[in-house]
Amino acid sequence: MASLAEIRAKLKEQEARTSGNQGPSGPNPIYPFWNIKEGESATMRFLPDGNADNTFFWAERLMIKLPFAGIKGETDSRPVQVQIPCMEMYGDTCNILNEVRGWFKDPSLEDMGRKYWKKRSYVFQGFVTDNPLTNDEAPENPIRRFIIGPQIFQIIKAALMDPDMEELPTDYTAGVDFRLNKTSKGGYADYGTSNWARRERPLDDAEMNAVNTHGLFDLGDFLPKKPDATAQKVMHEMFEASVDGEAYDPERWSNYFRPAGMQARTGDPQKAASPQATAVSQSAPVAPTPAPEAAPVAADPAPAAEAAGGGAQDILAMIRSRQG
Repeated sequence: MASLAEIRAKLKEQEARTSGNQGPSGPNPIYPFWNIKEGESATMRFLPDGNADNTFFWAERLMIKLPFAGIKGETDSRPVQVQIPCMEMYGDTCNILNEVRGWFKDPSLEDMGRKYWKKRSYVFQGFVTDNPLTNDEAPENPIRRFIIGPQIFQIIKAALMDPDMEELPTDYTAGVDFRLNKTSKGGYADYGTSNWARRERPLDDAEMNAVNTHGLFDLGDFLPKKPDATAQKVMHEMFEASVDGEAYDPERWSNYFRPAGMQARTGDPQKAASPQATAVSQSAPVAPTPAPEAAPVAADPAPAAEAAGGGAQDILAMIRSRQG
């Protein structure tokens, strides 16, 4: 029979997993626009990346979601999901995707292939200038981060590819705001009516003061750490276990990757995949995404970032040449 201390510890762990899916209750640097109600809108003003070597004003994330039947050792456990980084995000070959690609050649495996295909999201930064979320507590630094899904990103990209756009939307004096509109389609949140403002708007004094005081984030800092050789072995081991329908094993994997809200176990991490295992969790920060992304059937590697120079026209031309 479990002791009272063990029961309390287990209840706290379950509570942590549940609250982890709800997000923090205090000031949140990530703006949770997915929480706005249907029919409402939020207005954002994107800012450049603090990394001058990044042509774009966003950083692309490629993640693979691994579903598990539950958590090993917990009889009342429900299905859980673990996010791991796709190695293509770092310009390397992803052994998991190499295996999944072959599944699309067999019609009976296509659905499974889509389940394990890489999921894209994009990290932006900027201001929230019109916020319908009454319970959203902004941090002291008003420069927020945005985790943008493919649907919204395509709207942003389409405007950049439009030859009528002559200035970067992130320009401090000639930039434009982005209005995010939430509706629904097929039971999912839909942002297809979102659009850029028609008129340029210079940053106001408060916004410029925030930029000068806090500086811009290097968006690359918010991508998951590149997994080392040992963590990559753990990732492939977890992938195989997930496909085989096994439960998530915290004793083997929680020091590397774990479901949102789960604390790392204190067991020996060397039980994972290698006698040299010493790493702590290398999971990516988790943020809800507004709708599922369909998997492509062919490789679509991320564009490499290069140094950007010159004015808005030069930068826009570089963006268009790489995104076209």
